[in-house]
Amino acid sequence: MSTETVHHTALTLADHLPALQVLVPFIAAPLIVLFGRRGIAWPIALASSATAFAVSILLLSRVIDGSVISYHMGGWEPPLGIEYRVDAANAFVLLLVSAMSTLVLLFARESVEAEVSARHHALFYSAYLLCLSGLLGVAITGDAFNVFVFLEISSLATYVLIAQGSERDKRALTASYDYLIMGTIGATFFVIGIGFLYMATGTLNMADIADRISEQGSNRTIRAGFAFIVVGVGLKVAMYPLHSWLPNAYTYAPSMVTAFLAATATKVAIYVLLRFVFTVFDPGFLFEFNTLGYIILPLAIVAMFAASFIAVFQSDFKRMLAYSSVGQIGYILLGIAMLSQTGLTAAIVHLFNHGITKAALFMAVGAFVLTAKGSFYNDIQGLGRRMPLTSAAVVVGGLSLIGVPGTAGFVSKWLLVEAALENGWWPVALLVVASSLLAVIYVWRVLEVLYMQPTPDGSTVQEAPMSMLAPMWIAALACVYFGLDTDVTLTAAATAAEGLLAGSTGLQ
Repeated sequence: MSTETVHHTALTLADHLPALQVLVPFIAAPLIVLFGRRGIAWPIALASSATAFAVSILLLSRVIDGSVISYHMGGWEPPLGIEYRVDAANAFVLLLVSAMSTLVLLFARESVEAEVSARHHALFYSAYLLCLSGLLGVAITGDAFNVFVFLEISSLATYVLIAQGSERDKRALTASYDYLIMGTIGATFFVIGIGFLYMATGTLNMADIADRISEQGSNRTIRAGFAFIVVGVGLKVAMYPLHSWLPNAYTYAPSMVTAFLAATATKVAIYVLLRFVFTVFDPGFLFEFNTLGYIILPLAIVAMFAASFIAVFQSDFKRMLAYSSVGQIGYILLGIAMLSQTGLTAAIVHLFNHGITKAALFMAVGAFVLTAKGSFYNDIQGLGRRMPLTSAAVVVGGLSLIGVPGTAGFVSKWLLVEAALENGWWPVALLVVASSLLAVIYVWRVLEVLYMQPTPDGSTVQEAPMSMLAPMWIAALACVYFGLDTDVTLTAAATAAEGLLAGSTGLQ
């Protein structure tokens, strides 16, 4: 494995890609406020997101072989200076976030015009880009305190974005407020944990923290820091039972916001958990081993069943998918808790596959909201015939959510079963299969409503516009493509898992 160090004196634009990854959307956000009233808010947002996507592809191509890019902000050497650090793990997350952001923005124009007041569009897209730059910053920074700063940038923007759903349903304000309270508690726990680590190590650079923890061994201050960080990040992840903010936030936010958050926000929080658990604290940290084995593993299994069971009885498509997300997060946490390369590879692949699957499904919900004026099953009854392309995308996304062979969801669930059997945990392997059967039930309910119930008399609902169908189907076809061709996802995930399992040695 090689480490490429980049200073601010580098001459080519390619050397500054780590900085550009965050700076492009961050600078574009205030530009939208300044010039967005001229009708260019959406094009600026789309262009900056597409640029971030292109940068993430270039970064992943440079680290997919196991290399590491270390970018020193302002030329100050870490640990004194701020470092952006790119390896296979976070490059994979950067790709997911920027790709889903670009797809959702392609989808967003019609949806936002229908669900958000025109006078708020400039501020809406500005907040969206701040959320995007915050998520990208969380993934790329090598500084523990900067993780907190970027988390807060993305969270504060998210509260605003969710509240914009109040144009359609005033409960969006309550959902946003609940998320604000829970998110603030999570951020407070996280920053207290960072404080404990700083108290014990005297540094905020994650590579340096890892070195000093390995020298000190396990003491009470470090244990307290670990506990606070896990609880704080657990709230951001929507780890069961810390998930209470998620169903309402996803249900009442504008459709494009829900699609973006479901595909990216919890995935970035899971990356933060991975980064701290496997590279800052090192897998040999006994307290961590017990936490994963005796707390996170059981809670992950409970989430797989409890959230999926609740999803079965929902009457709102959007809310059903929200509870489904809590269950799918359980699969990712299960892979992490296995503490094996196969399990970790499964978790990282499922992080990506679930992101593209939920993007496709929530964009389909957005199309229903635009044309049928709602996402309740009564609103979408019989629309399989009136909106065949949107409904077909639901079928593809639903099959991936279940984990049917030939879809992206199957690949990661198969790896999870394989990892469980490698550990000798055959009951856990059976539970993964059994919980997938619950997904069959709640997906079938939606398909039954779409295709087997009559369209209400007098309905004039027509197919969604092509500007919404195209990105929706790109995400849906990605579910199939990454289910058949796993070279990129498995290679990147396996490289990331190998680097993370190396613990602090992966940071040298």
